[in-house]
Amino acid sequence: MGNQFDSDNEIEIDLKDLLLELLAYWKLIALAAVLAAVIGFAVSEFMMVPVYESTSELYVLTKSTAFTSLSDIQTSTSLTNDYIVVIKGRPVLEQVIDNLGLEEDYKTLRDKVSVNNPSNSRLLDITVSDVDPARAKRIADEIADVGSAFISQKLVQDPPEVVQYGYSDGAPVSPNIQKNTILGGLAGAMLAIAIVVIAYLFNDSIMGPEDIEKKLGMNVLGTLPLEESEDDGDRRNSKNRKRRASSGTKSA
Repeated sequence: MGNQFDSDNEIEIDLKDLLLELLAYWKLIALAAVLAAVIGFAVSEFMMVPVYESTSELYVLTKSTAFTSLSDIQTSTSLTNDYIVVIKGRPVLEQVIDNLGLEEDYKTLRDKVSVNNPSNSRLLDITVSDVDPARAKRIADEIADVGSAFISQKLVQDPPEVVQYGYSDGAPVSPNIQKNTILGGLAGAMLAIAIVVIAYLFNDSIMGPEDIEKKLGMNVLGTLPLEESEDDGDRRNSKNRKRRASSGTKSA
């Protein structure tokens, strides 16, 4: 089986033949999927360094406001965007580095920190990723404290209150071993399928009269017999088999 060419040398794909070709190589495809899944599992389990997260939360609208109006709520909501920029800014993070005695610089720490505002809320989630879960918690907690104090001093605002400090459940957020194993298996299967399909498309060998009609669009008027030597050999073998059968019958 293979690809088919019309009179203009354009490739025509016979989906039925292609499906049969894939079924013929299903063992190869399955083996590729298993091997890739094993590789994905091994890399995730033994080669990738686990990363942990810890999240602290700040509340923008403080309890010092006894009566909260709609304008206060709108103001506190708009302030969250400003606070996100401030908390991830150089002054806050460099102060955290000094307070905790971290050996990383501002840019390295900034890449580990994400500050998000959950929709329809006045909360700020400060999440820190690190290979050490305890250190991730310490950094998240310190950013919450330093950020709150910095906002109060520099922006002349009521300091956001810390709703909760970070915690670690001991489970890494990456790598996801199960996900990587599944994705590895799918990638291996897709690669094997791609190889089979490419081989199918570029296979223009002629295996019989039907291939001539499919691939070249020509009608077969006749076929040539086997070579004379091969034909004589077949005839001699046939005669020998008949003689042996005949002698066997007489002896019986």
